[in-house]
Amino acid sequence: MQTEVRTGRAALLAVTGLGQFMVLLDSTIVGAALPDMQWRLGTGLSGLQWIVDAYVLLVAMLLLSGGVFADRFGRKRVFLAGVAVFTAASAVCSAAPSLGWLVAGRVLQGVGAAALSPASLALLAAAHPVPADRVRAIGLWAGLSGIGLAAGPVAGGVLAEAAGWPAIFLVNIPIGVVLLVAGLRVLGESRAPGAPAIDVPGTVLSVLGVGALTYGLIEGGSRGWTSPSVLGAFAAAAVLLGGFLIVERRSPAPMLPPGLFRRRPFAVPVTAMLVVGFALMGSSFFFSQFFVHVQGSSVLRAGLQTLPTPVAMVVASPFAGRLAARHGPRVVVTAGLVLAGLGLVTLGRVDAATGYGAVWWRLAVAGLGFALAMSPLTAAAIQAVDPRDGGLASGISSTARQIGAVLGVAVLGAVAGGSADLGTAFVTAGVVTLVCAGFTGFGLARHRPPRRDLSDAAVRSGRRGRGPTR
Repeated sequence: MQTEVRTGRAALLAVTGLGQFMVLLDSTIVGAALPDMQWRLGTGLSGLQWIVDAYVLLVAMLLLSGGVFADRFGRKRVFLAGVAVFTAASAVCSAAPSLGWLVAGRVLQGVGAAALSPASLALLAAAHPVPADRVRAIGLWAGLSGIGLAAGPVAGGVLAEAAGWPAIFLVNIPIGVVLLVAGLRVLGESRAPGAPAIDVPGTVLSVLGVGALTYGLIEGGSRGWTSPSVLGAFAAAAVLLGGFLIVERRSPAPMLPPGLFRRRPFAVPVTAMLVVGFALMGSSFFFSQFFVHVQGSSVLRAGLQTLPTPVAMVVASPFAGRLAARHGPRVVVTAGLVLAGLGLVTLGRVDAATGYGAVWWRLAVAGLGFALAMSPLTAAAIQAVDPRDGGLASGISSTARQIGAVLGVAVLGAVAGGSADLGTAFVTAGVVTLVCAGFTGFGLARHRPPRRDLSDAAVRSGRRGRGPTR
């Protein structure tokens, strides 16, 4: 009986982990193919920004709703629906004849990922009711899916070089088919009877508001910051996001409960996570472009040259939680953000004549720093709220990182203004990260080691303190 349970859990882990692997693979595989997209589609920097942000924007704004959908309507059902939408959207992207079609396909991919990702983790957690087993399973899930981060640049470079950028989306189709077939057989259905109602007005206003802000930031660089469409986008963003805050205050089941952000122990790590998304995704957007446009690398070679960042993240991530448990999140997060900021600032000083031996370690330092910061920040946000709100806190932390990623690609693209000035984007990302390190160092609570047990039971067992007894 136990053997069957273990086999079923192993199959569940494989299916859910492969689903998240596909989502993470898509987040890095596209970056490696951006130079090829620019050449074949004949688009400028703003077009590349939309290819990335159309996906990240939908993930950011629908992630919390995706988790609620899974709890209310069935995690298996939502997971498989997300896989189906993501797979179909990948086919649309691969066959896109123009930039507009590609961006539309990326929007659909974002919808699928926002359903797939929280449902996969919820399925895994529901199948492991014992906390120790659940922590172990989530660790394996994160490790398996995290391989997608490191595999993306290599796969993107190989596929784009061999067959052009459409091939990077075709790779999702066989994975999606396998997931659908296996998921129907392996996954069991589960729900959360007390799941909150879906915050439809909040979701709609947040998507439109952040979307309008993103439009203004991306198009401002090409259309001009005083053009009517850009000014109109900023005005619309202000109205929509203001309406979002009003709706959230009045909603009985808000998507982002305003009360949580009045607590400094929660607001600080969430804000820091937004900066992590801003700097990490915003700078990663330019990595392949730097190697191709500035240093003259091929698309394949550029994909390989960007590897130090995701590899450092995959290697260091498992140790970040242990270090935070021993030394406290304040020390580990601050050290991580300082490392990441310094890595990005030093990247801003490389140029066409800089050898790769002087570049790779800067990428690795940035990846190491971000890895040290991310999981302790999520843990700090979860520990700052009531245990019943732990899932919500984790979701808000992930959403903050995704919103930061949207803004990072848009803002740093506007700062760079073109591929010839990428160093400015790296330096800006690094300075913002270093400022955040100081903010977080002051804002996070000090780590207090557990007190020595001086209870009667401890004394009887021989674990006495050093003080004199009378």
